[in-house]
Amino acid sequence: MKDPKKQYASLLLKWNQKSNKRIMPWKGEKDPYLIWLSEIILQQTRVEQGMPYFLNFKKNYPTVAKLALAKEDEVMKLWQGLGYYSRARNLHETAKNIQANYKGRFPETFIELKKLKGVGDYTASAIASFAFGEKKAVVDGNVIRVLARVFGIETAFDTTTGKKQFATLAEELIDEKEPGNYNQAIMDFGATVCTPKNPDCNNCPFNSFCIGFTKNRIDELPVRGKKIEIKERYFNYLVIKSSSQILIQKRTASDIWKNLYQLPVLETSKPLTKNFHADIAAFLGNKQFVITSYSKATVQMLTHRKIHFRFIDIEMKDFKKFSFKGTQKIKISDLNKFAFPKTIHLYLNEKFLF
Repeated sequence: MKDPKKQYASLLLKWNQKSNKRIMPWKGEKDPYLIWLSEIILQQTRVEQGMPYFLNFKKNYPTVAKLALAKEDEVMKLWQGLGYYSRARNLHETAKNIQANYKGRFPETFIELKKLKGVGDYTASAIASFAFGEKKAVVDGNVIRVLARVFGIETAFDTTTGKKQFATLAEELIDEKEPGNYNQAIMDFGATVCTPKNPDCNNCPFNSFCIGFTKNRIDELPVRGKKIEIKERYFNYLVIKSSSQILIQKRTASDIWKNLYQLPVLETSKPLTKNFHADIAAFLGNKQFVITSYSKATVQMLTHRKIHFRFIDIEMKDFKKFSFKGTQKIKISDLNKFAFPKTIHLYLNEKFLF
C-alpha cells in the first residue's frame, strides 16, 4: 500500500473536482479584500449565517477604500446579530490601516498579512493561498477534524503541542501546484463529508486508510484537551423612556459588545432580589420612579459566558430633567439607526416594532 500522505492531496483534489458541489459567493475569489472579508465573517460563524452578511458588506463596501471611509457605527450596525463584535472593530480598523499605510493594497505574503490586526495564521494562509498562490496551509476546525481522523492524531488540538503538530502536518500535505484549490477542498470536505456527527464515510476517498474509520474511532477524534470554564453574568436592562424618547448608552469598556449600544444596565453577580426598586434607586442615584413591568429572565450562551437578561420598564417622575452618566436620550423612532447586541435588538424590535 502506498504511503497515505503521498496519496492524500491528489485524492482530495480529485474529490474536489468530481464531487464538491458546495456553492458559495466567495469561492474561487481572487480579490484579497473579498477573501479577507469572507474569512473574517466566517470566523466562529456558520456559512449559512455568514453569507447574507458577506453579501451586504460587499454591496455596501465593495472595496477596502469604501470600508475605510465608513463610520464605525455604520459598520457595527451592518454587523449586528453576527456576534463576536471585535471582528467588526478589527475589520474596520484594518481597512483604514490598509488604505492609509499600504496605499489601499493588501500585502501579498503570509508574513506581511499576519501583521494586520485581526489576521491570524488561518486568515493569512487563506488570503496568501487563494489570492496570491502562496503555499500556506489553512488549519481550521474542519481541517483539524479531517486530519485527526484520517491520520489518527490523538494529541489534543487545543494544546501548544497539538497546534504545532496539526500545523506541521497540514504544511506537509498541501499541494505545491494548487495550494488555493487544496485549501478550499479540505475545508469543504470537512464541512460536507467529514462532518462532526454522522460523517459520510462510505463515500470518503480516504476510507481505505483513514484510521478513524478503519479502527472505528470516528467519534473519538479529534481530541479536545481544555475544558471551557463558563462565567455567569446578570444584566438587568432599564427601559427608561417617555412617550417619544428613550435612554441608551454605548458600551466603551474592553468587554463583550464593545462599541455597541445598549439600555442602561445594572449588572449583578446573582439575580436581583424582589426589591428591585431599592437596587435600581441605588444604581441610578434617584428614587423618583415607578417600576411599571419587568420581563422574565432569559439566557444567552456565549463561548465562555452565560448571560442572564432581564428588562425592567421604568417610569421616571420627571424624564425631561433626568440624566444618567454615559447615557443619551434619542427618539424611539431612531432606535433602528443604532447597533445593539442581538437580545436587546430582539426585545426592542418586539416592543417598539422598528
